Amino acid sequence: MDTALRDAYIELHEKYFPGTELPIAFEVGGATEGVEKAPAPKGWRCFVCDLTKVRNGKSLVFSEDSIGCRGGRFYLGYDAERFPDFRYFLSYGKPGVMEGERYKQTPEIVDELDRGTTRIPTKGKEIVFKRWDNLTDADNPDAVVFFARPEVLSGLFTLANFDQADPNGVICPFGAGCSSVFYFPWLEQQNESPKAVLGMFDPSARPCVPLDVLTMAFPMKKFEKVVGYMDESFLITGTWEKVMKKIARSNALNSP
Repeated sequence: MDTALRDAYIELHEKYFPGTELPIAFEVGGATEGVEKAPAPKGWRCFVCDLTKVRNGKSLVFSEDSIGCRGGRFYLGYDAERFPDFRYFLSYGKPGVMEGERYKQTPEIVDELDRGTTRIPTKGKEIVFKRWDNLTDADNPDAVVFFARPEVLSGLFTLANFDQADPNGVICPFGAGCSSVFYFPWLEQQNESPKAVLGMFDPSARPCVPLDVLTMAFPMKKFEKVVGYMDESFLITGTWEKVMKKIARSNALNSP
């Protein structure tokens, strides 16, 4: 990627979202030289928890061996099929076999949901995650992912809709936490007119993110456009100045 874009966004981020964390980015099959490999988990581990290290500045490369959660392995493309009895796991369970998560009312609804799920071709490939400021000219991200609170999300949401008449510049599909930061953003990047993805509503992934934080993921095609028009958008108005005061208050309330 052009590192001028990287540097331009860092400046814009501090200008309009001061004191908030930079987004992270991922690339399927990206350059891995000098990037630490994410260790194999000991037992079950939510992939979203591992992204905390990336958010804190550590670049990581994930492979099939790095993902301990079955949902994570599916949504990152390493498992082509769901595990046995997934239809019961996501609904009301199976007596004597498993306790259901009760995220869907019936197994039949789960079946219908899964029939519409696209399998993505990452088998045999590694996935590189880096914080935005750690990207180099060797990187070509597929998507950019923000972990943010409501005031920043309001800006990101409005930016995602700024250059189009269609009011649905952002989608919020049901899925695991990892689907909102990888699977759906990757799928959107394959589209001619990709949409941003609002997420991290999965109760199972919520323990891995800070209080009041959700995610907004931009396919790279869309994010490049966003960076280009930030300085002509609502962000330069008095309205956003008022929101930035709330961002400062939020930063103070949530500082360590």
